Amino acid sequence: MPDANSLITDATRRRFLAASTAAGLGSTLFPGALLALASRNAEAQATDKPDLHGWPAITPEMLDAAAAIAAIKLTTEQKQMMLDGVLNQRNNALRVRELHMANGIAPTAVFNPVPAGTPAPLPAPPLPVRLASAPHVVFEDHDTSEAALDPIAFMTVRELGTLLRARKLTSVALTKMYLARLKRYAPTLHFLITLTEDRALAQAAAMDRELAAGKDRGPLHGIPWGAKDLLAVKGYPTTWGAAGFEQQHFDEDAEVVKRLDAAGAVLVAKLSMGALAQGDLWFGERTRNPWNPKQGSSGSSAGSASAVSAGCVGFAIGTETLGSISSPSTRCGVTGLRPSFGLVPRTGAMALTWSMDKIGPITRSVEDCALVLNAIYGPDGHDQSVQPAPFHADLTFDVRKLRVGYLKFPFDPPTPKPGIKPDPTEIYDAKLASTALDHLRDMGVTLTPVELPDFPFSALTTVLRAEGAAAFDDLTTSGRDALLTGQKSFDWPNSFRTGRMLLAVDYIQAERARTLAIAAMHETFKSFDVIVTPSSGTQLTATNLCGQPAVIVPNGLRGADAPPYAPTADDPWPGYGGPGTPVSITFLAPLYQDAKAVALAHAYQQHTGFHLLHPKL
Repeated sequence: MPDANSLITDATRRRFLAASTAAGLGSTLFPGALLALASRNAEAQATDKPDLHGWPAITPEMLDAAAAIAAIKLTTEQKQMMLDGVLNQRNNALRVRELHMANGIAPTAVFNPVPAGTPAPLPAPPLPVRLASAPHVVFEDHDTSEAALDPIAFMTVRELGTLLRARKLTSVALTKMYLARLKRYAPTLHFLITLTEDRALAQAAAMDRELAAGKDRGPLHGIPWGAKDLLAVKGYPTTWGAAGFEQQHFDEDAEVVKRLDAAGAVLVAKLSMGALAQGDLWFGERTRNPWNPKQGSSGSSAGSASAVSAGCVGFAIGTETLGSISSPSTRCGVTGLRPSFGLVPRTGAMALTWSMDKIGPITRSVEDCALVLNAIYGPDGHDQSVQPAPFHADLTFDVRKLRVGYLKFPFDPPTPKPGIKPDPTEIYDAKLASTALDHLRDMGVTLTPVELPDFPFSALTTVLRAEGAAAFDDLTTSGRDALLTGQKSFDWPNSFRTGRMLLAVDYIQAERARTLAIAAMHETFKSFDVIVTPSSGTQLTATNLCGQPAVIVPNGLRGADAPPYAPTADDPWPGYGGPGTPVSITFLAPLYQDAKAVALAHAYQQHTGFHLLHPKL
């Protein structure tokens, strides 16, 4: 009679060969060592020995608990049958974990937001942005002291470029002015992580020499800018805004940094971001809104929006996964451009959600956004998500020819509900938002009401949670997530732990549902060149999941009659800023038609002038 060990070995061999046959592989292809390894794993399972790294054996009771999480029912026989397979899955996951993959390693599956049956964008040569006539800039004082230069701190990129080319200002003087302002306001607004002062002054001097020699790199030549601190810059820390990463360095610049260097822009600072791209709380402090320094700036492109708003950089770069350009641009009263997914390469940038992350400019005007985006878009040969789509912005276009829709429901005042008192801040802001439609009609734009597809977009945000948990797997498994400043239920440590409970099947189901969402959004945009909407709400989730671009522009200030700013113990950092704080409006466009939203948003700014307002610091 055979002993127990031989029975285990025979059973293991049979299971292994059966699995191989099912996979379409002949048993002769496998070396004996692999079969021996399988035998040892099976022996550990059959004898209830601890698993890899001391994890306990899988039991039927564990499967009962997991089944409740997975919302499935299992019989006793089914659970017994599953034990070997579930243990193997865990072992495989542990082996993959031992690879300690860097954040920049992307999955092999590349998200493509182009709907099935729709032609992919064709390569097109880059073209300069078609601009209106040059601005008339008055600056005759050649005193380059900090106080004398303060009036130009809020000028647009194009206005600053006019002064540089007229030799009324040097890039070095401009850079020193912005460096001084960054130092002056950082203690109040907390938007600064690292000054790149030596790099900036050397760049600025080189740009001045080139202009003097007749070499002009284009509209960004000599313009100081700030980077959200998830863009790698060689020689300086890239902290991702997170405790535990303060001394993190990379040996190569992010692609966007390289492209802005090539365009002649001068990097003066690495600006704050909410830890690992969440909100406005980073390891140093909470970044503040220059219009109301008692309020957070929102995020996660917190420092980028705050520094632009405070006149401390010529422009900045932000990123968005689910509102991280839109929200701080709104809060701080600046202009943001979230490009179509796959328009700008993310090489050298921190990854949060590979299928949703986007890089875009935060500036003082739509014109500036167009100039910056024109310098950074297009394939780089590394980020496989980037499409060869064109961005041919024409700011002289007659926007009355555009087919413009507006999302009717978000512009309507909040509907009263039985027994629930309407929120006065929502009522006030809805009324303020509706004035945008009046301005557009005054411009001769014909508006057609439209509704978003009836689809559970918010249910698909499990994609973000799952990919985020994968991007920061080592942080969770090592316990270093305890170092992060935010530790509430809505903060990343808890979200990443929760994301680990999402089943692979459910993640794939969410991605399949996303295919349906993409098709539905594509149908919605078929009839329109641009859709106008308030900047928050369901559209923010829908367009971030499906890839459409957005231009977020200031839409005036709340008046003295607005409800007050009212922090409480339960909500110490409310999103509503009170009287004198900015509001915004958003222009959406079909996928890879960013230039259409840019054209209408630019015309809106020229008509209203809201972008010319800035905080009195």
